[in-house]
Amino acid sequence: MKIAFVSPFPPSKVTLNEYGYHLIKSFKGKPEVDEIVVLTNHLENNEAYGEYAIEGIELIPCWSFDSWTAFLNIRKEIKKQKPDVVIFNLQFMTFGEGKIPAALGLLTPLAVKTLGIPSIVLLHNITETVQLENIGMADSKLKARLFLWIGEQLTKLLLQADLLGLTISKYVDIIREKYKAENVTLLPHGNFELPERSFLPNPLEEINLMAFGKFGTYKKVEVMLDAVKILEQRFPNLKFKATVAGTDNPNVKGYLNEVEKRYADMKHVEFTGYVREEDVEGIFKASTFIIFPYTTTTGSSGILHQAGSYARACILPKIDDLERVVEEEGYGGAYFQTDNAESMANAIAPLIENPAEREKLEDMNYEAAKGLQMTELADMYLRHIQNLRQKKISKKSKNEKFDQSYSGTFVSTVQTVNEL
Repeated sequence: MKIAFVSPFPPSKVTLNEYGYHLIKSFKGKPEVDEIVVLTNHLENNEAYGEYAIEGIELIPCWSFDSWTAFLNIRKEIKKQKPDVVIFNLQFMTFGEGKIPAALGLLTPLAVKTLGIPSIVLLHNITETVQLENIGMADSKLKARLFLWIGEQLTKLLLQADLLGLTISKYVDIIREKYKAENVTLLPHGNFELPERSFLPNPLEEINLMAFGKFGTYKKVEVMLDAVKILEQRFPNLKFKATVAGTDNPNVKGYLNEVEKRYADMKHVEFTGYVREEDVEGIFKASTFIIFPYTTTTGSSGILHQAGSYARACILPKIDDLERVVEEEGYGGAYFQTDNAESMANAIAPLIENPAEREKLEDMNYEAAKGLQMTELADMYLRHIQNLRQKKISKKSKNEKFDQSYSGTFVSTVQTVNEL
């Protein structure tokens, strides 16, 4: 079987690149899989993909981020590659930060359908649960309603795929009920490779609060930095550090530079910039607490799964979707009121005063990370693919039988007319 993935891939900085890397390589070595091609976005220098080359996986840059023609370029390459199935790793802004190219890119599954190739879309977020004004998509209620309507139309287009997979069970229920869709299923996020566990020193030499991601819309680091200031006052004999690991969200360029200027008086703050895949492990292992400074969520959190893989305690906002994922997948954390530094400090303080409670969360998260591994998730995809291919064969067989029956009826009718 030849599988084509449409996904960002490191060192691309397009969202979901790391997830695509881990998901795609989990298919390597499966007996059902003969060939894997990844249709990814162009870089300034496409040779940079060589750093992340994996034997047996061919990387083909064939579309550009923010291009209006990405869906046509991808369709053209898929037609050339002739895969047995196409898997899309998507969220609503995968193909561009501009609203038009982002929307046009989501036509790709429909464009692929015209080729008659089975397809699976993994969609990491749905517009029905996202506060659009908090992620930089709308600055008024009118625009929010407009973009929600557009999101609904795009969801209908994505439902043209043979199967639409969602990472959260609640999302599956919403889409099935709202769109009366039957081709929707749960495809969990899955856990990344589990590294050998590293333990924090006891006692702690430094308490490092780390936030990871793209910041400025629904992830804002001020709340973490203010919480560090509060903790420094409460625990004057302890050493604290704040690590902001990542870059600006494309919708708010310059955000982190402004934050760095405003908090220039803080001595122990590190802004790492873009974190390369090979540096992720070091960033997590150097952290004491993984902070989620979110005001809303846009789907299942890859950061949560990475925190579990590295056995770190999570400090989480009380947001319904995030709490649901944490509970469903067996993770744990201390909770704070959204965008409230005092509340965040209050959540962290007991874990500093009682290290056993922090260690309990570390153990819990590491055990949760042993759950559904990416290789098992790949098997789940392969079962779905087999079902899709069987349906296609069955449908083709029925059509052939109909054609034969119709042809026989046509010949018989002609003979009868001739006899008359």
